[in-house]
Amino acid sequence: MDTLIELFKALLFGAVEGITEWLPVSSTGHIILLNGFVKFDIPGTAAEQAAFMEFFDVAIQLGAILAVVILFFKQIWPFGIEDRDAEVKLKVGDLESHVIRICGPMIIKKDILFLWIKIAVACLPGFAYGVLLDDMVETLTGSYKTIIVAVMLILVGILFIIVESVKKNERPRVRKISDISYLMVIVTGVAQVIAGVLPGTSRSGATIIAGLLMGLSRTVAAEFTFFLAIPTMFGASLLKLIKFLKNGMTFSGMEIAVLSVSSIVAFAVSLLALNFLMGYVKKHDFKVFGWYRIVLGLAVLGLVLGGVLR
Repeated sequence: MDTLIELFKALLFGAVEGITEWLPVSSTGHIILLNGFVKFDIPGTAAEQAAFMEFFDVAIQLGAILAVVILFFKQIWPFGIEDRDAEVKLKVGDLESHVIRICGPMIIKKDILFLWIKIAVACLPGFAYGVLLDDMVETLTGSYKTIIVAVMLILVGILFIIVESVKKNERPRVRKISDISYLMVIVTGVAQVIAGVLPGTSRSGATIIAGLLMGLSRTVAAEFTFFLAIPTMFGASLLKLIKFLKNGMTFSGMEIAVLSVSSIVAFAVSLLALNFLMGYVKKHDFKVFGWYRIVLGLAVLGLVLGGVLR
C-alpha cells in the first residue's frame, strides 16, 4: 500500500509537470507549491532525501522534453533521404539551395540545420549560468525560494498583461521561425537565464515575453521556446545527475520507480498540453495566463504569510 501511495504521488507530480512545463505559468512554482503539501516518503537520511528531490525536480522534465521531440520531430530532425519528386517540383538546381548532401541519398535540410545553430547560440547564456553560477544562485535563493516564486508569479503575470495590451494592434514582424535573427536568439537565451535565476518566472513565460517584445508572432515565440527547451532541459538534467553521482548518491528501487512513473506521466500529459497551447495561441493571447499567475501568486503569498508554506 505504501508503494502505491508513493507511485500515486509520482503520478500527481508528473501530471503537474506535464501541464505547467509548457504553459507559461512556471512549472517550478507549481512543483514547489505541490511539494509543500505532498511529500514523498522515501527511505534515507534527510540529506539523501533532499538531494534526491533536488534531482527529481529537474529529472522529471525529461518526459516533457520527449513529448516535444515526438510532436515536432519533422520540424527538428535535419537528416533525410533525397526526394526526387521534390526535386522535380522545384526549379532545376533549386534543391541544392535547400539541402546539403552527405552520403549517397542522405541529406541535411539547411533550414533545420540553421535552426539548431540558432538554438545552440541561444543556449550559450544558459550553459555559462549552469556551469558557473547555478550552485551559488541556489544557495542565495534557497531559503527565500517560495517567496520569490510568489512574487515572480505576480510580476510576470502583470508583464504578460501589459505586453499583450501594448502589442494588441501590432502585426508581428516575424511569422516564420527561420526569420528569427541571431540577436533575437541571444536575447531569448538571456531571458531563459533570468527564469533560471528567479524561480517562479517560468522559462517558457520569459522566452515568450521576450519573443513578443521583439516582434515574433505568438506561434513562432511558442515554437522556438519548445525547441530551445530540448537541449536546455536535457543539459540541466544531465548536470544534476552528474552532481548527484559525484556526491556518491545511488538510486533505490523506490526512487527509480518514482522517477519512471513521473516521467512517463509528464510525457503523456505534455503531449496534451503542447497540442492545447499551439491551438490556443493561434486564436487567443496570453492574458489569461497572466491573470492566472497573479491569482496563484497571491494565494502562495498568503499561504507563506499564514505559515502554511515555507
